[in-house]
Amino acid sequence: MNEKQFALKDVVEMKKPHPCGENRWRIIRMGMDIRIKCLGCEHSVLMPRREFIKKMRKVIELSEE
Repeated sequence: MNEKQFALKDVVEMKKPHPCGENRWRIIRMGMDIRIKCLGCEHSVLMPRREFIKKMRKVIELSEE
C-alpha cells in the first residue's frame, strides 16, 4: 500500500469541500491527531490521523521548511 506523504504547514486537498466552498486546508498540528485549518474561512478541524489519511486527496503546496 502506498503511504501518503505530508508534513506540518503543507496545504492539502480533501475529498469533500468545506461548507464555505473551499477545498484547500493547511496542516497546523500533527501527532496522533491532525488539526487542519480551512484556507477559506479559517475554521479548524481536529481528526484522527487514520481518518485524515483516508479523507485527504493530495498535497497541493509543500511547506517552506
